[in-house]
Amino acid sequence: MKSSNTEKILKQHKLRITDMRKEVLNIFLSKNEAQSQHDIEVSLSNFDRITLYRTLKSFQEKGLIHKAFDSTDVAKYALCSDHCSEHDHNDEHVHFHCESCGNTFCVEEVEIPMISLPSGYTLSSTNVVLNGTCQRCH
Repeated sequence: MKSSNTEKILKQHKLRITDMRKEVLNIFLSKNEAQSQHDIEVSLSNFDRITLYRTLKSFQEKGLIHKAFDSTDVAKYALCSDHCSEHDHNDEHVHFHCESCGNTFCVEEVEIPMISLPSGYTLSSTNVVLNGTCQRCH
């Protein structure tokens, strides 16, 4: 059942079904927190870094994952919500970084407030990172 769900998700995002894509998607589906490329590499049974990089890039371009910003310099990725697609990528939400365990979580229930910029500035994206202790570490 898990494999057919993975294949269904890849098809919905118009991605070719490969063993690497299925395995990487299963990692995202089994985790609640954002994953760095290193986190994914540790979870993979056999991988090529270039193929993994291309898989993550394809997933991001097709609206399957998004960058999860936190207070570290490590790029992390998380699954997008069900309503994201290649042409409608809604990934502007709060990210919570746990200072205890180091995990980063998407918090879509918290709205980002409207920001008014001075004249002459144009906003293209907003990243809000909250730091503290997650419910598992609390």
